[in-house]
Amino acid sequence: MGRFESFTALLDYPVYVVTAAAGQERAGCLVGFAGQCSIEPPRFAVWISKANRTHAVASRSQVLVVHLLPADRHELAELFGGRTGDEVDKFAATSWEAGPYGVPVLAGAMAWFAGRVLDRADWGDHLGLLLEPLDTATASNGRPLTFHDAKDIDAGHPA
Repeated sequence: MGRFESFTALLDYPVYVVTAAAGQERAGCLVGFAGQCSIEPPRFAVWISKANRTHAVASRSQVLVVHLLPADRHELAELFGGRTGDEVDKFAATSWEAGPYGVPVLAGAMAWFAGRVLDRADWGDHLGLLLEPLDTATASNGRPLTFHDAKDIDAGHPA
């Protein structure tokens, strides 16, 4: 393990499921790289792997929905992180409803927000998307699912 990897191995942070819609296409993936990046105005950034099918849809989507999963919803993280939308309709395998701008909102999330895409940036093997929060819902309190909780999930569409 390299020195930088020994540093990042100590980190534990929430993971998110990000959903997107463009035209009639829907996509979603598990995202480990995300976070608030401005207080005023409020902004949040997500990074989506370019190897992921969600990248193609999010590249055309005006709005994304970022879901915070509770610690007991590992199976939802497995669905969106361990399966690829190239082979499986993830939305047929879970409950959801159309949210802002038709973007899927997943049942079972502890919280979610819809964010307008303000900017996109090519940052190596990931696409960075800067979001302006539009709508937010919080369903429950508790501990969110974290990177260490999801480390056992093999990427459905590895880079």
